[in-house]
Amino acid sequence: MNSIYFLGLAVFVLSMSIVAQSLSRRFNVPIILFLLLQGILAGPEGLAIINPMLFGDGLTAIVSFSVAIIVFDGGLHIDLKSIRTIQKTALKLTTIGVLITFIGATAVTYALLDLPIELAALFGALVAATGPTVITPLVRQIHVSHKISKILEIEGVLNDAASVILAAFMFEWIVSQLSGLEAVAFILQRLIIGLIIGVISGEILKRALSSGSLVTDQTARLVTLTLVLAAYVTSELLGNESGILAVAVFGIVVGTSNIPHKQALKEFKSDLVLIMLSLIFILLAAMLRFRDVLNLGWNGILIVLLLIVLVRPAAVFISTLNSRLKINEKMFISFIGPRGVVPASIATYFALRLDELNIEGGEVLVGLVFLTVIITVIMTGTLGRRVANVLGVIPMEILIIGGGEVGKILAERFEKRGENVVVVDNSNDRCNRLLKQGIRAVHGDAEDINVLKTAGIEKAKYVVATTDQDNTNLLVSQIAKSKFGLKEEQIVARVNSMENLHAFWDLGIRSMSPQMTTALVLDNMVGKSSMFSLCEVGEEGEILEVRVTNSKVIGKAIKELSLPVNSLLLMIRRNDKSHIANGNFVLEYDDLVTVIGEDDAAKEVADILHR
Repeated sequence: MNSIYFLGLAVFVLSMSIVAQSLSRRFNVPIILFLLLQGILAGPEGLAIINPMLFGDGLTAIVSFSVAIIVFDGGLHIDLKSIRTIQKTALKLTTIGVLITFIGATAVTYALLDLPIELAALFGALVAATGPTVITPLVRQIHVSHKISKILEIEGVLNDAASVILAAFMFEWIVSQLSGLEAVAFILQRLIIGLIIGVISGEILKRALSSGSLVTDQTARLVTLTLVLAAYVTSELLGNESGILAVAVFGIVVGTSNIPHKQALKEFKSDLVLIMLSLIFILLAAMLRFRDVLNLGWNGILIVLLLIVLVRPAAVFISTLNSRLKINEKMFISFIGPRGVVPASIATYFALRLDELNIEGGEVLVGLVFLTVIITVIMTGTLGRRVANVLGVIPMEILIIGGGEVGKILAERFEKRGENVVVVDNSNDRCNRLLKQGIRAVHGDAEDINVLKTAGIEKAKYVVATTDQDNTNLLVSQIAKSKFGLKEEQIVARVNSMENLHAFWDLGIRSMSPQMTTALVLDNMVGKSSMFSLCEVGEEGEILEVRVTNSKVIGKAIKELSLPVNSLLLMIRRNDKSHIANGNFVLEYDDLVTVIGEDDAAKEVADILHR
């Protein structure tokens, strides 16, 4: 085949990528799903437009290059400083979780298919990884809680590396019969090589990008791309199958560092990853042969379903036994376990090697891995948002301007409620203090539109300006309203000088004065013990407004509801009229109910009223 054919093929693949992006936005599901279907359709089993086997050894190089870039990008978006509270959970999922998945998948496969234990274990090792290529775009589209999304992203990046090393060990066990100390040495050598090369590469890049003003965004991108490939190649030369761990660690080191041009690197890598992802997934999907999948029969489908409903939940719940994750959060993490590029590409490579060595089982391995990829990607891609809604893991995105005492306390309360919070502050010390508490913080001037974009204002549900500078609070509120289209009810501001209140009110910005609020509260505390108690509950509990949408409570009187004993309904707002919540009051759809409760009682009431 000549070069024109390959250039035409590149144009065709990129065109399909554009179509896949459009469909992904239209139907709000991960792009991987459409790339997978396009690859199968365009491959030899479909329209026969693409035949990946014509690439020869070049296919392995394309896959390796693409996987290295994709895994590095995943690590680049992980900042360990801002996720200290979930590091242990993520680490357990990438160690204990991988081991449980490996054992469970091996046992299920060996029991249901007529395969040697070695090949069943090789499959178990390959599917121990959850693909970051699927998880990252999925959680970003669904906007699940920051805690859950970062756990899933870290797990996807690191257990890809763990799975590849484990699979390489199993493959070597099959072809060379490793045993005893040789087996232990194999695993440890790859782990050490990957970790060392990754850390060294990260330190080299940090020094290179901090060397002076001569480094531009363009130079930074070129240097980074070169170092990523160098890290992968060097690690592979020193210990085969250790390259993925090296680039994963490399990405995390850079992502955790505060270096120049970091945002430019993220934007560039995101664009490059989309191209690599499109290329690799379409090519690998095109290699799928229907007979390899059909030969597995119903037992193949049963194996994949058991991985989803039994093995994955067991791995997650055991790994997170002593974590702070709630049951619904563990259930969502259990559901999000798609397999992606890495197991598909490595399985294809191992199958070709097994054929060369006249060892049977390569076709079964590829068929089973691709069946796992197809089913898990389709399930998570189509049902992910619905499952997240049912389990209640999609919080509000709240942007707080100002990390002073007011902003800090507010962020802590929102975090405790389970909301996604980002604080913007121009003090590096205050940002670091928030980061140590596990609260996301962006260092910069909140009056800068680019800083607000970095903090995520474009997807924020609320913007709360809490600084001690009225000019800043007013300007940020105006920017949020005029530049980013937030409505009046989505913007809340603190007004430090009472004479400035009318300036905020005239612009339709909901605002409050600390002096006036303090005076009103103190006034109500004097001789009014009930109001004083309300304030005390507000410190440890919650005062919430809940919209009534649950069909099971509509048409019922308040006294008929089984509400927590340490909760109380105070007021119901209906058609712009407020009503005191007495026991005989009958709830209707869309009523706005004010709830007070100690500890988590108010949230329990919210769950009852709003479903």
